[in-house]
Amino acid sequence: MKKAKSLGFVAVLAGIATPFTVQALDFNGYVRSGVGDSSSSGSQACFQLPGAPSKFRLGNECEQYAELGLRQDLFTLDDGSVLSIEGMAALYNEYDHTPKFTGDHGWARMVQAYAEWSKVPALYGGSLWAGRRFYKRNDIHISDFYYWNQSATGAGIEDMEIGGLKYSYAFSRKDNVFQDNYINRHDFNVGGFDSNPGGELEFGVSYIDEPDQRDANSGWAVTVQHKQIGFLGGSNTFAVQYGEGPGTGLGYTGDVTLGSSDKSWRVVEFFDWQVTPRFGGQFQAVYQKDKRQGGGDQDWISVGVRPVYAFTQQFKLVAELGHDQIDAPGGTRKLTKFTIAPTWSPAGPDFWARPEVRLYYTYAQWNEAAQEAANLMAAGSALSDTGTFGGDRHGSNFGLQVEYWWD
Repeated sequence: MKKAKSLGFVAVLAGIATPFTVQALDFNGYVRSGVGDSSSSGSQACFQLPGAPSKFRLGNECEQYAELGLRQDLFTLDDGSVLSIEGMAALYNEYDHTPKFTGDHGWARMVQAYAEWSKVPALYGGSLWAGRRFYKRNDIHISDFYYWNQSATGAGIEDMEIGGLKYSYAFSRKDNVFQDNYINRHDFNVGGFDSNPGGELEFGVSYIDEPDQRDANSGWAVTVQHKQIGFLGGSNTFAVQYGEGPGTGLGYTGDVTLGSSDKSWRVVEFFDWQVTPRFGGQFQAVYQKDKRQGGGDQDWISVGVRPVYAFTQQFKLVAELGHDQIDAPGGTRKLTKFTIAPTWSPAGPDFWARPEVRLYYTYAQWNEAAQEAANLMAAGSALSDTGTFGGDRHGSNFGLQVEYWWD
């Protein structure tokens, strides 16, 4: 963790008679970077099943990526509430291209820029916020799948605690910086239901207004989630989601041309374990069913596991096995991927300890239906016959990667 103090700012304000206390400037972020190659004559190409919202990520990331954030708690008021600002820049660049973070092979974006007034007694300890922010993001780490993500450009009231429950409401117009059109969306959450010892339930409802454009519709989605701590030394998460129309985005604003006859539902199950100080990991299972009035129905299944065993305090052996399958018109697409990664972990043997420096080898195989879908949907990708592995339906990558996060 790194923290830098805004000493000049503090010194100036310290001499002014105010009812405020000035706080530190926090530097937080995430970085992954590396180099890789493939068993073919081309460069490393990552394996993702066409139509699947995610991929298993260990030894299967083909970009340099960083998130660099700053948070300044400006003032602490006499009532204990805190006024803060936060900003974050994200940088992305594909492997084998000069890291310019711009153009056809990279980008740089301001993914967070917002103000927050937190711990407000009048809001029962809740917060007021406005701007662009990461908000109530729920993800599965091993596949980087943000299945319930309410990040937005907008404003809201967060975590008002009343009667032991926490209530939140957000109004937004953009899910992310890449969304082209402004679409009004309302998210309401209530959490803190004690379902059982160590277990907690949370409920969420999203409503997407009908946009002022041709052939557009309103939509909605609901999510119910249960989290259990103390499961195999870690935690377990189980979620069920359902949406109609644009609500079929299930955590995002979906296609606004879809109507009430278009439906999606999803079941998410994943757990982390740390049964001994040296043996941890994560497992996931996801099932999603999409019904589309105009055709294009599909069922997606994703199952995978990443076990981690530390032979010493700083040396781990990490493996990952994942399988994705989509039943859709044109056949059943299948992709299976395996990675082995000897890893140096200077922060210790825990599954979540970072930084990690990994040597990795990844092998994947896929079927003909997956290749045909890639030819239509992602020409030039690893699974297509115009990609790195040509007409083969298997391939491997190897390389070196570092991953680090801090706050």
